[in-house]
Amino acid sequence: MPISTLLARIRRLVPRSGDQHFDEIVRSFGVGTLRPPPTPMSDGELARAIAEFLKEQPSSESVGALGRRLDPTTPL
Repeated sequence: MPISTLLARIRRLVPRSGDQHFDEIVRSFGVGTLRPPPTPMSDGELARAIAEFLKEQPSSESVGALGRRLDPTTPL
């Protein structure tokens, strides 16, 4: 799945009030901290991962937690 498609799905799940979270996700894909999942995630799986990410400030630790949910093989 192209990152742009994944980001569009994520954008629908992150409320506008959480723009700093969305910006951090975009930045993390850009610098390679986050990688798209190796197999497609269902909307429910993605929603749960994003909900967990939104509980914390967008930090390297929360990005790492999101990265592990998106791609369990990531060394984050």
